[in-house]
Formats: sequence, structure tokens, C-alpha cells
Amino acid sequence: MPVLKVTALTKRYGKARGIEDVSFEVCTGEVFGFLGPNGAGKTTTMRVLMDAIRPTSGRAEVFGLGARDGKRDIHRRVGYLPGDFGLAERILVRDRLRYHANLRGGVDWARVERLAQHLDLDVTRQMKHLSRGNQQKAGIVQAFMSDPELLMLDEPTAGLDPLMQQAFNHLVEDAKSRGRTIFLSSHILSEIEALCDRVAIIRAGRIVAVEQVATLKSRARRRVDVRVAGDADVRWLEGVAGVSDAVATRGLLAFVARGPIGAALDAVRGHAGILDVITHEPTLEDVFLSYYGGAS
Repeated sequence: MPVLKVTALTKRYGKARGIEDVSFEVCTGEVFGFLGPNGAGKTTTMRVLMDAIRPTSGRAEVFGLGARDGKRDIHRRVGYLPGDFGLAERILVRDRLRYHANLRGGVDWARVERLAQHLDLDVTRQMKHLSRGNQQKAGIVQAFMSDPELLMLDEPTAGLDPLMQQAFNHLVEDAKSRGRTIFLSSHILSEIEALCDRVAIIRAGRIVAVEQVATLKSRARRRVDVRVAGDADVRWLEGVAGVSDAVATRGLLAFVARGPIGAALDAVRGHAGILDVITHEPTLEDVFLSYYGGAS
């Protein structure tokens, strides 16, 4: 049974778009990325999963329980970081964390202290006096402090500096090593690429891809440079599937390839000896742009 199962989930806000027919599953022990720009529907999906809002149609299940009917048990087993965590409260960080620990029936306070130290968070300050980044740290500690089975993290590194982003990555890696499941929404491509096993890309409220990160990258366009003996000619690649934008300059044939490049190299070999092949591997950003084309 998947930890998360979303089936044909739709949420509309009157005439405004929310999410439309969203479906995916998240397996036990994986880090699953939910990737899209701001406004694509990531937060709406998470709020439905946590029963903060109700869907227009479709079904959301967590641990096999309906998000609405199983809300109490789900919340007990989930560490949730909402996208709007920062609050200007007149309360000490420590007291806020103790309050949420008590709601869970208590947590190991030594773990809370270790998390705060790891993130360089001063728990003796008032929430209202914290910077955006330090408020985010408090939210991360709150999500992780009960060592939950499932972590649902909405834009978790928003406001964090690069050093703290790395510290957060270590927390995710540690949780995964101990069999926890992490559902992480982000618009930061490097974050998804560094942490996630699989990723769903959401565009304008709809899922456009759900794949392993490595598989998505393998399908992306990549630049290939082939050095040959003698002069190169772009006509060698005419009719080769997946090849485009070929340019020949003396002994260099450069082209863009989607998918395997074996057929392209075979075509070149039929005309000239190959001296060297350099492939420029795609990043997740290349994949993302191929689905989005700059649109939101």
C-alpha cells in the first residue's frame, strides 16, 4: 500500500484554477519531489492531503486512510511544514515547539535540541523577532521533531541561506536512511535533483510527468559534440530520429539529441572516423524547461 495515493484530485476556487485531475502515488521510504513554479498547484495539493481544504472531486489517501475521515490518525503520524509557516507571534520559539510537542503527547526534547542546534536556531527568541529564514528553521524543527513516518514539506528551504539548505538536506538524507518517507514540494530544481528519487512535475494545476529523476534526465535533450577525421557535414545526420540543430565546423559535428545517441554515431561512422565524443548531460532544469517552455 502506498503511503500517499492521490486519485483524480480536483480543487476549484470558483472560476479560478486550483488543481485538475491530479493522480500519483508515493511509496514507503522514498523521497518524492513535487516540482512546479509558484501557483502551479503544489500547496493546494498538500492542503487537501492534510485536510486543510476539501477537494471538489477525487480522493486523497494517506497511509490508506481518507484524508478527511482519517485526519486524526494521519496528523499523528505526519510531520507537516506548510508553505505559510512564518507567524509573528509573541511567543518564544521554545514554547511554540513545546506546545506542538504536547499536542502530539510529548516528544524527545533532546531531539528537539539537536535539531535546533543543527539548524543554528535560537529557541529563546520570540517568533515575531525572527527573520524569515529563522522562522523557516523553526518550522523545519517542528516538522521533524517527532521523527514521523511521513514528512510533508511545502517549499522547505524558502528563506534559508545555502549553508542552512545543506543542513536541511542532511536531515532529509538521515530520515530516508531510517526508512521515513518524504513528500517535498519545491520550485528549486537543484533541491529536487539532489534529494529526490522520483518527481512529479505539475503545470497549471495538472500533472505532466511522474518519473524517476534519472529517467526524466535521460529523456531530455542534450548537446553532443563529435570530432571526426576530416571535414564534417550536417547531411550525415539527415533522417536520424531524435537529432536536431546539427552544426558542422571543419572536424566537429555538433547536434542536439533526445534519447540514445547510438543511431547518430552509426550514421557519422558511415562517412568518417570518429576521434572523440563529448556529451553535455542534461540537468533537471533542462527537463523542467522542456515540459514548461517558460510558461507557468
